[in-house]
Amino acid sequence: MNTLKAIAIGLMLTFGSLVGVETAAADTGAFKGTFRGLNKHVTTGGVSILKTENGGSVLILGPDFSLDGAPDPSVALGKNGKYDRATNLGNMTKINGHQVYMIPDTLDWSTYNEVYIWCEKFNVGLGVASIK
Repeated sequence: MNTLKAIAIGLMLTFGSLVGVETAAADTGAFKGTFRGLNKHVTTGGVSILKTENGGSVLILGPDFSLDGAPDPSVALGKNGKYDRATNLGNMTKINGHQVYMIPDTLDWSTYNEVYIWCEKFNVGLGVASIK
């Protein structure tokens, strides 16, 4: 079910059914940030976490998102410089552009202040964004 929700939200954002990520994020009290690279990787672009109309939450990598490449990159949360493996939202399907990841209802994302792009294969951070 979460996969279907993610697809639907992704399509709405992609095809403009919402006014825009920035407007939607502002209207729902979203957290926002900008990536910086870690461990000699170049990771750039914006990220937002926002609540959906049905009470769920999504993490959105902006259209300007870019990663220079790495094996097995995934998206997760962290706090105060510490990556939390338990918050892994899934493997990235591409390294550039707009992407949407569903946040499970069981995960209280508001207790975290960072979004990580993480290489599972080598257990190393590729990028981090402080979110506020």
